[in-house]
Amino acid sequence: MLREIVEGFEETVIVEEPVSKELEITRYLLKYKDRPVLFKDVDGWTVAGNIWSTRERIASYLGTKKENLLHLIAGAMENPRPCRTVERAPFMANSTADFSLRELPVPRYYPKDGGQYFTSAMVVAKDDDGFVNISFHRMMVIDERRAAIRLVPRHLYAMWKEKAERGEELDVRIIVGNPVHILLAGGTSVAYGTSELEIASAMSEMAFGRPLEVFELKGIPVPVETEFVFEARILPELTDEGPFVDITGTYDRVRKQPVVVFERMHHVDDPVFHALLSGGYEHYMLMGLPKEPQIYESVKRVVPRVHGVRLTEGGAMWLHAIVSITKQHDGDGKNAILAAFAGHPSLKHVVVVDDDIDIYDDREVEWAIATRFQADRDLILIPNARGSSLDPSADRSMTTKWGVDATKPLEGKEEFERARV
Repeated sequence: MLREIVEGFEETVIVEEPVSKELEITRYLLKYKDRPVLFKDVDGWTVAGNIWSTRERIASYLGTKKENLLHLIAGAMENPRPCRTVERAPFMANSTADFSLRELPVPRYYPKDGGQYFTSAMVVAKDDDGFVNISFHRMMVIDERRAAIRLVPRHLYAMWKEKAERGEELDVRIIVGNPVHILLAGGTSVAYGTSELEIASAMSEMAFGRPLEVFELKGIPVPVETEFVFEARILPELTDEGPFVDITGTYDRVRKQPVVVFERMHHVDDPVFHALLSGGYEHYMLMGLPKEPQIYESVKRVVPRVHGVRLTEGGAMWLHAIVSITKQHDGDGKNAILAAFAGHPSLKHVVVVDDDIDIYDDREVEWAIATRFQADRDLILIPNARGSSLDPSADRSMTTKWGVDATKPLEGKEEFERARV
């Protein structure tokens, strides 16, 4: 499945010669930042990276425009749909307990990384009440069968902690090599009890007219479109994880994190391993795009007419955003700024513009700031606010957030109009 997707893109770069998983993959992915790269020989395996590195490519695959991605994701989050359980899955064609993580094409991306890292891996877990969670988690290879898994205090962490406090292990499925609707769903932040698999199923119905198909692998549903599936257990024991380059392109610190044991591997015939470059454009898209609907919904509660939200590539699609609105009252721009910060707490900087500004054109946004903004009246500073742990300039995640109201004043707004023919 993934091979056909990658080879189907006209801009894909094909690398025929052998490439090392030790730093060499990174050089190619950095050279072709916004183009898919298909490596034909990484220790005998096929590897692909930068697959979903542009909004346009993601939108095209999902049958929409980049401006509508926000609404497609938001619609799926608001209206999750059940998956269809099937009796067969292509990844069951090859199954073995005789494998080594060291011999798989798991890259070491940067010189100071703590080891080889799974970066595109998603974990599927089911709690005792039957709720199924799917989420992204980086994993640092420790030896042939073990890795350290980064768990932030969200749903999978809660599942693991409940087991760990009783001295028990959490049974999981680790999946690698998925189409983008599954990846985007795994990046959403929804209430506990809403399954990201059902969000992916809703996106599949909207984009392709069919629900997501899953295969029950020893009691846990797994998307049939995945390339690699690992049966695994997350232990109650901790080990060092890191350092590792995160979305900002800077090294994250070493932490004590749980150990995960890989027990059995399944994969499709002639599989493609997805190498997600940390701090690359694809990382931006898969982590940032699912947050844009959250900002949109938050701003819409205070300003009825919201036209678009963009987390910017220059802000690693995590720390900086642009919001387009139509003002109905003076002060709407500032309310939109505060609402954007509430919608995405990691956000550090937001610019609010009118609907005549193309939020995907950085020059237009800067023009709006240059001609419609005055710092003494249009700048909002929020010191000592909780920000992102990924921001190296923050002091223990405490930051100063700042918003720019680059909207026209309602009175005399014709003076701020751009001349047109």
